[in-house]
Amino acid sequence: MLQIPTIATAGELVDRAFRKAARVRIADPDRRYRLKKTSIAKLQSVAQYLDSALSGYVRSFPSFDSLHPFHRELLDLLLDLDRLKRSLGALDWARKKVLEISGERLRHMRRSFDIVAIDGGREAAYGRIASVMKQVGKDLDFLSEARGRIRRLPTIYPESPTVVVAGYPNVGKSLLVSRLSSARPKVAPYPFTTKGIIVGHFSHGWRKYQVIDTPGLLDRPLDERNEIELQAVLALRHLADVLVFLVDPTGESGATVEKQEELLSQVRRDFPGSRLIVVEGKSDLRRTGRGQAVSALTGDGVEELRERIIGMLGAIKKGAPPEPGMDEPAYSDAASRSSGSTSWAGWPGSSSAP
Repeated sequence: MLQIPTIATAGELVDRAFRKAARVRIADPDRRYRLKKTSIAKLQSVAQYLDSALSGYVRSFPSFDSLHPFHRELLDLLLDLDRLKRSLGALDWARKKVLEISGERLRHMRRSFDIVAIDGGREAAYGRIASVMKQVGKDLDFLSEARGRIRRLPTIYPESPTVVVAGYPNVGKSLLVSRLSSARPKVAPYPFTTKGIIVGHFSHGWRKYQVIDTPGLLDRPLDERNEIELQAVLALRHLADVLVFLVDPTGESGATVEKQEELLSQVRRDFPGSRLIVVEGKSDLRRTGRGQAVSALTGDGVEELRERIIGMLGAIKKGAPPEPGMDEPAYSDAASRSSGSTSWAGWPGSSSAP
């Protein structure tokens, strides 16, 4: 999602800066001037290297306020944006402090012709600079960890026509997404195989569509949801032009049809006006006739579902509000009667409805 360079530790940055400075040599026929100029150039080299490295790290992270709400809230969920901003601020402070220390010492070195005092002043500056870098060691470590988590995030284009596949854990979402798109998510017969958002694409004519496989949702209050589930909530809130809600009619997923209907009813309440397609999966094992029948295992009904998705997405102008009446009928009467559980409306940045 973001191009962030490898972030070195404080010790690595200081070692690199000092090694680079140790190779500096300035030519001058006068020995005293040569030693003075070389000592000055060494300190300048250290300051310039650390200034460049630290400012490069700060610039590589985006302006979080300018990010799409999905990306901003996802990073806040995974990383703690306040901590991230504090660490970036600490690096900028350290960069300025290194320049301040070197600038102050260089002024004294340029006025002196005592080589011993000049070298001693440079070494003292080295020590102060190393101390400053040690102070931001934990911030560098945190930013390195943040970079690793950011690099593992899929590339998502919020402006692209997007279908989000959601439902209870282990109902077959990942296999369906792999049938519909280029995504190849891990598929296994146990809950929460999908540990994060997975993105695939498919093309129809000149248009390219985005398909997102979300972690399984469980029917429980927002404050009881884990990080994996909350990623699915974010995708539903910010990305879904069409929502495919997958129901397992066989009960093999470990969730009864009634529990899945309760979750579907909650999704309807929390995302009113969503363009919703209710799909009854595993049609090779059982069909009840209460949803569009699809078997991701055999491929039965997948193309029909894709055509239906394309038809719904084709009528959408990205960024326009959903048109009234675009959602499908309830999966069953029980779904529309169910009282469900706590709304997701308390998610950051939301009002009474997402």
